[in-house]
Amino acid sequence: MNAKGTRHGERMGKVERITRSWFDSAHHDISPTSTVTHQKCLAFLVPFLFSTIASAHTINYHLENAPVNDVVWFYLKLGYQHILPQGLDHILFVVGLCLLSTNIKTIFWQATAFTVAHSITLGLSMKNIIIAPSAIIEPIIALSILFVAVENIIVAELKVWRILIVFCFGLIHGMGFASSLNEIGLPPHAFLTSILSFNVGVELGQMTIIIAVFGLLIFWMGQKTWYRKRVVYPISICIALIAGYWTIERVFFL
Repeated sequence: MNAKGTRHGERMGKVERITRSWFDSAHHDISPTSTVTHQKCLAFLVPFLFSTIASAHTINYHLENAPVNDVVWFYLKLGYQHILPQGLDHILFVVGLCLLSTNIKTIFWQATAFTVAHSITLGLSMKNIIIAPSAIIEPIIALSILFVAVENIIVAELKVWRILIVFCFGLIHGMGFASSLNEIGLPPHAFLTSILSFNVGVELGQMTIIIAVFGLLIFWMGQKTWYRKRVVYPISICIALIAGYWTIERVFFL
């Protein structure tokens, strides 16, 4: 039996020991009628206990005994690639964040709020403290992209409350990151190192997008009188249409 199979067996054994101990103690202290009731409760609790144990974050057995440097590089690259080139929805979200303000510091403040927020929920999700099904998270992520794009069109300048909204959206995106990261898993001896490396990779991916948008668009055109009409509006409309399509697809067809 391989290591993964061994750990699966250990989990099942743990569930069996917990439930057997509970039932044995109950069997000696209660009446026969009550015993039947407890047997029914036991049958209900077994799958619940197993699902609770099994729903902890996936273990990456390939990196279980890997050097720290290898772990850092693996998750750093994974985080970056999750944004560029694989994360089209996150790319559009970050591009949308760049369009309402031409001030690079303001753009970075939004990105920082987003990063802090998704780091919180990513860590909590991977620790199995908060759990949200992707069927709920993915449509909300699409809606967050749609919201930012529409706001770019109807609002002339960035307001302070936009930072708070971006932070809230970051909390949702973090749970989306966790869903993807769980497919790869984390080495049990380097949970924090892996999470931090992944987050740094995500942040570097976001910074790459921001620098590209600022260097290609904002720096050259941001002060032009036609910037919003010819740049912000068309790009935001395209982002909104794509995000709207994603929202419908993720709600009704996935």
